[in-house]
Order: sequence, then structure tokens, then C-alpha cells
Amino acid sequence: MTSLDKPTDHGSPGDDRGDPRPTTGSADSAGATGSAEARAVTEAALFEAFGGVRGMVETVMPGLLFVAIYTVDKNLKVSAIAALAVSVLLVVVRLVRRTTVKHAFSGVFGVAFGVVFAMMTGNAKDFYLPGMVYTLGLAVAYIVTALAGVPLIGLILGPVFKENLSWRTRNPGRKRAYAKASWAWGLILLAKCAILFPLYWWADTTQLGWVLVALKIPPFLLAVWLTWVFLVRAPAPIDVFAEMEAEEQAEKERERARAGERRGERFGDVVEPQADEAAAALSRPGSEQPQDGAEAPHGATAMGHAPTADTAGNTDDRPGRHRRR
Repeated sequence: MTSLDKPTDHGSPGDDRGDPRPTTGSADSAGATGSAEARAVTEAALFEAFGGVRGMVETVMPGLLFVAIYTVDKNLKVSAIAALAVSVLLVVVRLVRRTTVKHAFSGVFGVAFGVVFAMMTGNAKDFYLPGMVYTLGLAVAYIVTALAGVPLIGLILGPVFKENLSWRTRNPGRKRAYAKASWAWGLILLAKCAILFPLYWWADTTQLGWVLVALKIPPFLLAVWLTWVFLVRAPAPIDVFAEMEAEEQAEKERERARAGERRGERFGDVVEPQADEAAAALSRPGSEQPQDGAEAPHGATAMGHAPTADTAGNTDDRPGRHRRR
């Protein structure tokens, strides 16, 4: 065996093919790539779930317009109608562009409740009260569901990550991450309510309105960032949709295999009787069955003797033939 044929475990110095270090580097590179992909997937899912920058703008605009107009004009009716009109306009824009309208619709409903409540009481501060109560209820829901082992943030993000509720029983690490995120959301929203409700009782409408507008984005971004931190460190989601597709494909393969077996059985049912009939025909008495050596070669006897001189060389040993010649 030549040196070219011999397997080598270690390469020469400077030869990357025999150096085990590139393997480690490749593994590290693959791990880094997987981590980057996990971050990107988590960011995209959170962006989709919470509406991204546009969703935040749609959340802030109605309240901002209301408090701005009311600060200048002190007219509840004009401020409320302007806030409701801009909410409806945002929905129309999304419908025209054929994008998701869930965030815009939620804004419309929130503004509509605030407008109706403020018009009924005649107090401009009541425009903010339905949203504040909703925030308090959402904070309690995050905490209670986390305590119950079914964190609300997991129910919200599970379909976005295509894992549905698989994290509850099949992915305990991800369940813990969702529980931490739900606690973060609940505590952040409770802290926000702890600031807003005293202002509702003691501050005037403009003070409450500007503080509420200021507290729209920062707590939200903090909660989203903590959710991203917890989920990036958690195990990857189980794609139940891919599993269902794989199971459907496997079922189709099994069905094709069963169909092939059935076709083979039908073919055997047709061929085997024909073979039996041919064997029976050959075994009947009087049927011709060719055997080896049944036909003797031309000029040879059945016993295999050599031909006579008459046939072999056209000679005749009969007495008197030469005498006549």
C-alpha cells in the first residue's frame, strides 16, 4: 500500500484537512448560525404579534390627537370625534393596502369605548378609563395564567411560532420562558396602572392624557424586549404544522405501498391458476414430454452404435460384388 492509499488521521502541519480544530470551528459556526436564525425568527414573530412600528403608531395616534386637541380647545366632543375619526382612517388604510387589521380594529374599539364613556359622563378623563381598566385586567390575566401554568403570552405567541400549545407538554423549557415573559408583562402593566390610576383621581385631563401618551411606548418596548430575551434563550419551538404535513405525507406513502401490495396480490391471483393449469396439462397421460436424447442423431441407432460401413463409406461387403466387377 502506497502512502497515497494509507488513511491518515492527522494531516501535516499547516494542512487543514488533518487538523481537528476546523471541526470545532465548524461546529461553533453552525451554532452561531443557528443562534442567529433563532433570534431572527423570534424577532419576526414578535414583530408580527405586536404589530411592529406601525402598530405602535396606531396605538398612540388616537390618544395623542385627543389630548392635543383637548389641551388647546378644551372641547370634549371635538377631541373625541377626532380621535375616533383617525382610528377609522387607520383601519381604512390597512384595508386598502390589504394588510392585517387586527391592531387597527382593536384601536378603533378602544377609542370607541372611550368616546362613548366620556360622552355619557361628560368627563373628559373618562375617555381614558376603559383603556386603563383593560390594561389592569390584562396585567391580572398575565399573572394569573402564569400561576396556573398556562401563561397568556404562550397562548398568544404559540400560533405565531407554529407550535400552538405543544410547549405545554412537549417543550418544558419553552413553557418556562413563556411563564417568565407573562410575569414580565403582568408586572410592567401593573406598574403602569399604579401610575395612571392615581392620576385619574387627582390630576386633570391634560396631565393624565400626556402621561398616558408618554407611557404608551416605553413599557411596551420593555415587555417585548424581555419576551425576546426569554424566548431566544429557550429551546426552539416545535413546528406542529410541519409535523402534521410530514404525517400526511407518510400516510400517503403507506397508502401507496398498500395499493402496490393489493396490485401484486391481484397479479398473483391471475398468474398462479394459469401456472397450475399448465402443470396439470403436462402431467396428463399421453401428453408429449420431450426428454434428453429422445431423438437420435441422423445416422445413429437408438443404442448409440456406430453406423455400418454401408452408410458410413458407401461400401458393400456382400459376397460376389467384387467378382461381378
